[in-house]
Amino acid sequence: MIGIGNFFFKYRNQLFIFLYALLLIPSPLLFSKEVFGDSFWKYSFWIGLLITTAGVAIRGLTIGLTFIERGGKDLKVHADALITVGLFNHCRNPLYVGNNLMLLGLGILSNSLIYVAVVVPIFLFIYQCIVLAEEDFLKKQFGQSYVDYCTRVNRWAPNLSGIGKTLSSMQFNWVKCFFTEYNTQIFWITGVMLTIVFKYPEIVGNEAAVKNQILLVAFPLLIGYYLLLRWLRKSGRVSMGA
Repeated sequence: MIGIGNFFFKYRNQLFIFLYALLLIPSPLLFSKEVFGDSFWKYSFWIGLLITTAGVAIRGLTIGLTFIERGGKDLKVHADALITVGLFNHCRNPLYVGNNLMLLGLGILSNSLIYVAVVVPIFLFIYQCIVLAEEDFLKKQFGQSYVDYCTRVNRWAPNLSGIGKTLSSMQFNWVKCFFTEYNTQIFWITGVMLTIVFKYPEIVGNEAAVKNQILLVAFPLLIGYYLLLRWLRKSGRVSMGA
């Protein structure tokens, strides 16, 4: 599994895009009208939106509390320091937990039984392999310090004991959150928007003209927002702070 993890680590960003695209696969409904009645769509909408938003929030909170450079070097697992503060003091892989919740939530939001029952478990398996590959590297890199860290912090399930102390003792950095996560932000907002526009006539209606108007307004705004954040980050006009 470590070998599988090292392979997928190289292509994890492309993998995320590919898994997004699989939301387009036709599928039986996760929540159907026959089982849940006329309000069936509300179940997929609110449950999915809640879960996928929680995933984004966990990622944002992780980055806002503890800035880390993007993992990897030359498409291989790499780390110069062992990060054990912030949410990393409660879960060894909070960013990956966020990713998993984001995709699971989008699968539910799209009301896709195939996505939730097939694609998400495959995604979880791949991420488990990536985590095992990272752990193999970290054990070799940091030795007993990492082993001790693993004994007190869960790999996946967050331990919320002491979370209040963690949050109160650290300052949340909005600049870090926005300017480290802008790619994820845009990607997620686009996925949620397209899912709602094309799969929720109960909200946006069935008129193609209305859907086109939403897209014509939303896409330029998203592109402008992305380019602004990217320019501010790359030009050095914002400071990431300590």
